[in-house]
Amino acid sequence: STMFKRWLMALVARVGLIVLTLCCCVLLLYLLACKPVSHSSHQSLLWSGSATSKERYMALLQEREDSHRHYINSLTKQIAQLKEALQERTQQLQESLDKAKIKGILPQGLESLHNTPTQSDLKEFFRSQLNQAEVNSGVKLPSEYALIPFDTFTLQSVYQLETGLTRHPAERPVRKDRRDELIGTVETALHVLNGPEHHTDNIRRKHTFSPSDFIQGLTRTERDRGSIYELTFKGDRPQDFTQLVLFRPFGPVMKVKSEIVNTQSIIINIIVPLLKRVDTFKQFIKNFREVCIQQDGRVHLTVVYFGRDQIDKVKAVLDQTTRETRFRSFTLIQLNEEFSRGRGLDVGARAWRRSQNILLFFCDVDIHFTADFLTSCRLSAEPGKRVYYPVLFSQYNPSIIYRNQTLLPSLQQQLVIRKESGFWRDFGFGMTCQYRSDFINIGGFDRSIKGWGLEDVHLYRKYLHSKLMVIRFPTRSLFHLWHEKSCADELPPDKYKMCMQTKAMSEASHSQLGELFFKQEIQVHAQKQMHLLNQ
Repeated sequence: STMFKRWLMALVARVGLIVLTLCCCVLLLYLLACKPVSHSSHQSLLWSGSATSKERYMALLQEREDSHRHYINSLTKQIAQLKEALQERTQQLQESLDKAKIKGILPQGLESLHNTPTQSDLKEFFRSQLNQAEVNSGVKLPSEYALIPFDTFTLQSVYQLETGLTRHPAERPVRKDRRDELIGTVETALHVLNGPEHHTDNIRRKHTFSPSDFIQGLTRTERDRGSIYELTFKGDRPQDFTQLVLFRPFGPVMKVKSEIVNTQSIIINIIVPLLKRVDTFKQFIKNFREVCIQQDGRVHLTVVYFGRDQIDKVKAVLDQTTRETRFRSFTLIQLNEEFSRGRGLDVGARAWRRSQNILLFFCDVDIHFTADFLTSCRLSAEPGKRVYYPVLFSQYNPSIIYRNQTLLPSLQQQLVIRKESGFWRDFGFGMTCQYRSDFINIGGFDRSIKGWGLEDVHLYRKYLHSKLMVIRFPTRSLFHLWHEKSCADELPPDKYKMCMQTKAMSEASHSQLGELFFKQEIQVHAQKQMHLLNQ
């Protein structure tokens, strides 16, 4: 009897399990076969004005699914980034507070923080950055020069007032950080607009926002507060638009490192390729004696001369300098070859045979520099880490600049940084300070390039493609002296065009060239004014 009861209970359990399994299968088949029509999907079908087409319905479901999946992935990425940023900001703010406590003050924006910063403290600081920026309301400005204009951008281009090296008023951003910034801003805006919070506030939206809905954006940066973005998207109807304002706040200044740099033992080997131009070389040596011999004293000069014509005069200039100053740190290399700037610099750099890793300064004979530049050269280049490409100030034609003066000012008086006297030569990469080891390891100059131009650009790009840091900034102590420029007929088209562009830019400013171009009209106007005064 007992065994029978056990067998009966086991049988009932098995049958129950089988029945339960069959029910589950039936329910699953029912769910798969049915097409649930939610209120929101029904609304979407009504808004689209179509029949209950299965393809249309599935497309809408797929669009919504893709949108949410993209949104979830983006949120995951943003959460990870925010965690990392919060950790960095916390450490940064703690260091600022520690210093402030020692000095008895607190950094601007952190006056209310006396304890260890928390996430709420960081939010409060970022909120203060937003409140102090010109986002929600205007601020009083002293003049039109104080206004920070916006740049305009679309998915294809940026329309910019500061055109940079390309000089393009509209372009697809060349710099990766700029592209990533604007693309990331549009993506963030789409996540916000398509997120759950926005959908609850805007339930009448017919479809999810996509990049094709983006019309244009405005952006500008307040250096001490952050970047502002105003983005405009299409609405449901042609006259409706959705505008979104985003703000990327800046944190306090963060200490990276502090070290003492001793430049006493850093010798600079100045390498100058030369072909004739003896008078210009004499002017260069005059500047060299004043700066390198009398003031600095830690330099070596390597002159690479092409051909034999006038080389005796160059030797005479160097011999005279040695006699008068007792400075003997010269090397004169003579090459019986066609002039090639890259070839000359390459030979000069490889000619150094001493044991220490020398710091090289690739220079031209029409360059004027001060002792401050030599200091910048030593501080800005570091072997295996950094190469220095200064942006020098290029002088306009003095005969045009000072055409209304009886006598030309002295050279020292001419070398002033003003828009009427010259321009930052940001398209030039010929003057550079770099250690010999880095130059050798990168492969040096392209020796196949002859004559003028492009050899410096090729070397510059090698460093850009390497892991070395390229340091580049306007240098107030390095000048390119104006000289008559001729573009040889035998130059290939690309080099000839580059040469002519450089020649045009080096003559005078836009307004000065305009005065020359309209000289006759200006004279006629002056005569009419004189006639009216004499009546």
